Amino acid sequence: MPKEYSRSERVADFIKREVALLLQRELRDPRVSNANVNAVIVSRDMSMAKIYVTFFDKETAEEAKQAVEVLNGAAGFIRSQVASQHSMRSTPKLRFYFDDSVRQGEHLSNLIDRAIAGNESDND
Repeated sequence: MPKEYSRSERVADFIKREVALLLQRELRDPRVSNANVNAVIVSRDMSMAKIYVTFFDKETAEEAKQAVEVLNGAAGFIRSQVASQHSMRSTPKLRFYFDDSVRQGEHLSNLIDRAIAGNESDND
């Protein structure tokens, strides 16, 4: 039996696909280049969508913060483009957040690798 998805999950999936396409094809601002949409969470009342993004070319947290500010500045345009692609009564307001879980995962992986390497050198 297939899993049933709530309406907010379906809307979140739709917004994720559309925003990812818009970031890739429509936005020409170099400050938001190489943006990747990791997750979208839509509130139960469909009034707000939290969009979590990462940037492959941003080395520092400050660069990522500036890029998120640019995205939040363009949120109205992005929302109108998303609205033009569906027939919902209203489109949730979009709010962008930097998702640093990838960076944290890399850091933890490096720590584990160093611990294993240190343990192996102690056993030799």
